[in-house]
Amino acid sequence: MEGAANPLYTAPMTQLGPRLLYCPLAAALAAAAMLAVAHAFETFGHLAPCELCLKQRDVYWLALAVGLAGFALGTGMKRPVILTAVSALLGLVFLVGAGVAAYHAGVEWKWWPGPQVCTGGAKVGAAALAELLSGAKISAPRCDQAAWRWLGVSMAGWNAVISLGLAAASDLAAAFAFADLRRKSAP
Repeated sequence: MEGAANPLYTAPMTQLGPRLLYCPLAAALAAAAMLAVAHAFETFGHLAPCELCLKQRDVYWLALAVGLAGFALGTGMKRPVILTAVSALLGLVFLVGAGVAAYHAGVEWKWWPGPQVCTGGAKVGAAALAELLSGAKISAPRCDQAAWRWLGVSMAGWNAVISLGLAAASDLAAAFAFADLRRKSAP
């Protein structure tokens, strides 16, 4: 069906405009949620993060900052150009996050070697505390051993999947914002 005969054909572009303002905020909230989940695993699950885990968190901190800044700028100016750029940038940030997470998952599966800082195993308990107090070096958690798995997939693997989904959602928002921009600038 064409045009006015099918409201789904023309409605998406005219009704999405105001909702696009919230896409950077949604990305920021998703990043904050992922950081909260990582912190919960660390605090309540007693799973110390390895070097690659911390690098994955850095990506979410960046996405949080970009999303909040983009929401503030996009809301204040209501410019589709800003929303397009911010959503595209968020898509790139989340794509990088998916790459870091996939790299970490590959290290866990021994598909390739991890960084040198991830080769030592962490000790826990009273013996580790006594060693630390006597001047022993602290060894970081290993990047090549998954601390937790669900359905056979490690946290790094799930993070790769989630980051890829967030990248796709951000890029879709960028495409809609760009289409809205083109529609508004058309003669």
